[in-house]
Amino acid sequence: MADINDYVLFAEVVAHGGFAAASRVLRTPKSTISRRIAGLEARLGVRLIERSTRRFRVTDIGEAFYERCRTIMLDVQQADAVVSEALNEPRGVIRCSCPLGLMPVLSKAYNTFLSRFPKARLQVVAVDRPVDLIEERIDIAIRVRVRLDTDASLIVRTLGHSSRILVAAPAVASLCASGDIGALSDLPTLATTDQMGEIEWTFTGPDDSARTIRSEPRMTCVDFVSLRDAAIAGLGVALLPDHVCREQVASGELVHVFPEWKTESGIVHLVFTTRRGLPPVVRAFIDHVASVFSFE
Repeated sequence: MADINDYVLFAEVVAHGGFAAASRVLRTPKSTISRRIAGLEARLGVRLIERSTRRFRVTDIGEAFYERCRTIMLDVQQADAVVSEALNEPRGVIRCSCPLGLMPVLSKAYNTFLSRFPKARLQVVAVDRPVDLIEERIDIAIRVRVRLDTDASLIVRTLGHSSRILVAAPAVASLCASGDIGALSDLPTLATTDQMGEIEWTFTGPDDSARTIRSEPRMTCVDFVSLRDAAIAGLGVALLPDHVCREQVASGELVHVFPEWKTESGIVHLVFTTRRGLPPVVRAFIDHVASVFSFE
């Protein structure tokens, strides 16, 4: 007779990309998982996973089998969710992707959610690239976009707006006192890119006129916190999301320079799919993040 636990073990091994990773997540000995999967393959009479000391590959039939196992897992989770919802106790795993620049701000929301729901488990995938929710098995993606041009099959929930502002240490900010944003071309800059070379920043002035500033950054980095620290150290002017440097501007470590010049604001939002319905724990996570976090 088939043991549904073997199907779940197989799905977890594939989802986490190997036996060792699944062992850590499930807190089950790797040898036990390997033995159970081998028994499953023997019962089915097919090879689901090709493995060696250096290689892990899911076979074609293993991929098709995995999709069925995922369906079984979702059905089991939803069956559990019926009871959990009745008990008002969301439980289970949430997989959430989040841009690196939002991690420092959202970490508190993650912590308070897990404290509030002790039977919930959260996997945060911190990446700056767009993720495919279906292919990468992501329940919720947190995104910042100038326009909400997401797939029509996804549900969008807006959290607020984030604007980028020019900031500098007080000594550097004193060089911007003229108010002429053209002076920025002659100042050291810090840019959020992983490439060196000339950059372009486009601003809209108080009379709605557009102005493009070109410069050769002194430092480039995709990590906002690193650029913020470099700006605090007086290394140049940085263009950063306001939520990243709000506290430092309030304390005087950084000064908002050329405040009358604006960049296009980004819409901070959650996207998720209801292809098979949202488990209570995912709904609870969405509601929690929306309620405790705002960029307005």
